Amino acid sequence: MLTLYTADTPNGQKITIALEELGLPHKVHHVNLSAGEQHQPPFSVMSPNHKIPLLVDDSTPVFESGAILIHLADKAGKLLPAAGVERSVVLQWLFLQVGHIGPMLGQLWFFRHGAAKGSPRNEQALERYGRETLRLLGVFEERLRDKAYLAGDEYTIADIASFPWIRSHHELGVTLADFPAVADWVERIGARPAVQRGLAAAKP
Repeated sequence: MLTLYTADTPNGQKITIALEELGLPHKVHHVNLSAGEQHQPPFSVMSPNHKIPLLVDDSTPVFESGAILIHLADKAGKLLPAAGVERSVVLQWLFLQVGHIGPMLGQLWFFRHGAAKGSPRNEQALERYGRETLRLLGVFEERLRDKAYLAGDEYTIADIASFPWIRSHHELGVTLADFPAVADWVERIGARPAVQRGLAAAKP
């Protein structure tokens, strides 16, 4: 049995979406981040970095969302080619999300919404992370102008990884008006029934 420890964040939504898309039987355990459950056993013992999501597969914990997506796709034999150039392309776009999309958009969200109440706005941080967010959207726009999905013609875990982050653009004060290919991609993925079920499953 697969057990997912997660919360309703873009990183958590990635895995609930993947589980629905792959059709793998699983249980979902919602971690209360506000109460600090991520720092308490048993979660803290299984997840060395004390971050969601965490997957437990037959008593074996797998942490880090990118690693979990690869684990699940390989387990199901779907959404990630088994070998060759095609697999490499998917992993490149997956790691772009892990290394850039998540950290940059996450910082922009924090400086817009998560900083201590009453603190002055950090305009330098907002400008820096806002500029980098737009640059990354430009990378996606260029890629998606002539491709249906990030890795090419096929929907993969690379799309699942980036979708929850990009769909939150309105929370970041970012419009997709200048990125029509990205906007179309978000709309198409958001319309998938398994994606809608995955987003719902991430909610406590």
